[in-house]
Amino acid sequence: MRNPLVGMIALMALAVAALVAATSLFTVGQNQQALILRLGEPVPGRALVTAPGLHMKVPFVETVTLFDRRILDLETPKQEVLASDNNRIEVDAFLRYRIVDALRFYQTVGDVSRANNQLGSVLSSALRRVLGEATMVQIVREGRSQLMVSIRDLVNAEATRLGVEVIDVRIRRADLPRQISERVFDRMKTERGREAAEFRAQGAEAAQRIRAKADRDVVVLRAEAQRQADQVRGEGEAERNRIFAEAYTPDPNFFAFYRSMQAYETGLRGSDTRLILSPTSEFFRFFGQASGQRPGQPVGTTEAPRPVPQASRNTAKTD
Repeated sequence: MRNPLVGMIALMALAVAALVAATSLFTVGQNQQALILRLGEPVPGRALVTAPGLHMKVPFVETVTLFDRRILDLETPKQEVLASDNNRIEVDAFLRYRIVDALRFYQTVGDVSRANNQLGSVLSSALRRVLGEATMVQIVREGRSQLMVSIRDLVNAEATRLGVEVIDVRIRRADLPRQISERVFDRMKTERGREAAEFRAQGAEAAQRIRAKADRDVVVLRAEAQRQADQVRGEGEAERNRIFAEAYTPDPNFFAFYRSMQAYETGLRGSDTRLILSPTSEFFRFFGQASGQRPGQPVGTTEAPRPVPQASRNTAKTD
């Protein structure tokens, strides 16, 4: 019969062996590097492990700290910089860095968060130093790329002692402060308003000039048209008088009769016409005699037709 004590001891030994194996083995990933520490100090000769895979360490005595081998990003808050031409500019920048010396990195800053704090301060100082020597035009448009290279070199010089290498520094955005931007915008709006008012005044002047010319042309055209109309009307009147004269000369009696008939038709037209005339009026001479001669007038003589009286409409009838 097996002794239970022996089985328990074997089980405990197996557990201790598993614990020792678990504490003596560690894994390094493809994007990691490890630093082996013994009582807080790097182990001489094998402190840095960069090869990926399974590695060993002394259990309970040595510890492992893993660091990222990839490129890390650092975002800095927006800050205000005074350029050399006394223009205040709000700059938003970031940098990318990589841990190249894990041992120095561990000894100087310890972890990534502390490294970000120190690198952020270094970046802010480099931004103020480099951009303070440049003009606003250089920062915004002309020399921006060269300024970013200068900032990167300046930050890299300080970052070397931390065990990191600055890969790139970028200025994401460089703008005027909000208060200055609003004043610039107001000034631009005022300038555009002045130009718009000038253009409107020029347009109104041109419109008034065109309108005055058009009015003058209308008056001239109307005067010319009226002159031509009066001329044509005068020629028509002359032609009418000539025709009347020619018609009156061959047979004055018939012409007088025809004109009287036209006067009757014109004066007696309509049911609301009232005429108050004497029966012996010259207007009714053809009603008394067909020849239209008055009593006592020699036969064969006629008088020139007189103007035909105009009939008045809606005239009140009197006794």
